[in-house]
Amino acid sequence: MTDFVWKKPVVCIFKERSPNYESDPFVVVKAKQLTISKAGDGKLTGNIKDFFTLMGDVDYITTDEGMADHYVMCWFDDTEPDMTKDLRRLRGVTFLPEVSYEVGDAHKRTYNGSFKAEHGKLT
Repeated sequence: MTDFVWKKPVVCIFKERSPNYESDPFVVVKAKQLTISKAGDGKLTGNIKDFFTLMGDVDYITTDEGMADHYVMCWFDDTEPDMTKDLRRLRGVTFLPEVSYEVGDAHKRTYNGSFKAEHGKLT
């Protein structure tokens, strides 16, 4: 199993709508850490830790409809010096029911969640 870790990524999440893919994300979040594990059979699982909303409504992914939906997640790899090769993407993302949040002092929600994905461009 191979683990990939990104610190403080800004992640754009799109609803996956084939063949008419959305051009604007429905939510943009900033996370403390994004970890993705790739098993030998190619299956992808991940965890997004301590994330908060920069734009949109992330609460949708915690609803029954949102849990059943599929998403595309995109972010840039800050460790890649070549800006033409730094886009990372997961397709067929489904969030697992463990998505949770805590409310901080400033009434700001901080979320944690796990997901699985069908396809990914991680390097």
